[in-house]
Amino acid sequence: MLETLSAHLIRAALGLILGALLGFVARRSRFCTLGAIEDAVYARDTRRARAWLLAAGLAILGTQLLESLVGLDLGRSLYSGPTLEWGGLILGGTIFGLGMALVGTCSFGALLRLGGGDLRAFLVLLVIGLSAYMAISGVIGVVRVSVIEPLSLDLGAQRLGVLLGLDRTGHLALSLTLGVALCIAALAARDFRQSRRLLVGAVVIGGLIVAGWWTNGYAGYDAFETRTVGSFSFARPVGDTLLYVMLASGVRIDFGVASVVGVLLGSYAAARQAGEFHWEAPDDAREVKRHVLGAFLMGTGGVTALGCTIGQGLSGLSTLSVGSMLAIASILVGARAGLYYLVDRHA
Repeated sequence: MLETLSAHLIRAALGLILGALLGFVARRSRFCTLGAIEDAVYARDTRRARAWLLAAGLAILGTQLLESLVGLDLGRSLYSGPTLEWGGLILGGTIFGLGMALVGTCSFGALLRLGGGDLRAFLVLLVIGLSAYMAISGVIGVVRVSVIEPLSLDLGAQRLGVLLGLDRTGHLALSLTLGVALCIAALAARDFRQSRRLLVGAVVIGGLIVAGWWTNGYAGYDAFETRTVGSFSFARPVGDTLLYVMLASGVRIDFGVASVVGVLLGSYAAARQAGEFHWEAPDDAREVKRHVLGAFLMGTGGVTALGCTIGQGLSGLSTLSVGSMLAIASILVGARAGLYYLVDRHA
C-alpha cells in the first residue's frame, strides 16, 4: 500500500501514527524535560531525569544501528552539517530554556497539556508558531541571521566520530559505547528501575525517535528530494502546522505537521483514558503575560538553536552531533536560570 503513495504522504501517514503513540506514552509516563529538572533540583528525585537519559541512550543505539544496517544517511540531517553555529546554539538554547521555565513546559509539553484540555497551552502554541516563523523569515529573522552568521565555525562535520577522525567501524563502536553508557547510568538507580511507568515510557519514546529517523530517512526517503533528514522536533513544526491549517491548498503536509497533530491526538486519548481531561483557563492577566513571553522565547530560541528539547535533545543527540550537545546543554542552563528567577529568588 505504501508503494502507491508519494514520499511526503508516507512520511505524513507514519508521522501521524508515531506522533499519536509518542503523545499517548509521554502523557501517561509524565515524560517532561523541565519536570525532570524540577524533580532533581527541588525534590532530589532523579527518576524522570533518568527516564530522559534512558530514552536518549536508546535513541543513540537505535539510530546508529539504523545507519549501519539499513544505510540511513545521517549526513543529510540538520544536525550534521559542516558549519557549527555555536552562537545560535548557545543563545537560542538559553532563550528556549528560559521560555520553557516561564511556561512550565516545553513546546512538546504544551501539546501534551493541550491534549488534556489546557487552554493556556493553546495560547502558548499559537505564540510559539508565530514567533518561530518571525525568527525564520520575519523581522526577527533579519536580526537572527546578522547576529548568528559571524558566530559560526566551519568544522567540516559536526558528528563526534567524524571530528575524532574515526572510520565507520570506529564511529559505530563509539556510538554504541556511549549509548550503552547512558542506559547503564539511567538504570543504576533502583527507584527508577521500580518505576514501571517511567521505565516503559522511556523505552518506547527512545524507540519512537528511532522510528522517526526510519520514517524520514528510509521508508519515506526520496533520493530526488533535497530536504534534510530528521526525526521528531517541536519548534518549527508547530509553526508549520499553523501555516498548513491556514494554507492547506498551497502547503504540502509532511512528517512535522502530521507528528504535531498526532501528538495532540495521542495526548488527548491518554487524558481521556486516565480521566484527566478537563478544560483549564489562565488564572489572571499576570499568568497570561508570563505564558506569552515564555512562548515567544521558545519559538524564537527553538529556531535559533535549530531545535527543542526533543529535536536537539533526543533526535539531535542520537546522531552524536556536538552542535546538539551544545544546544541541549544551553537549554538546560537557560531552564535552570529561569527556575531560579521564578522560584529560588523568592524562597
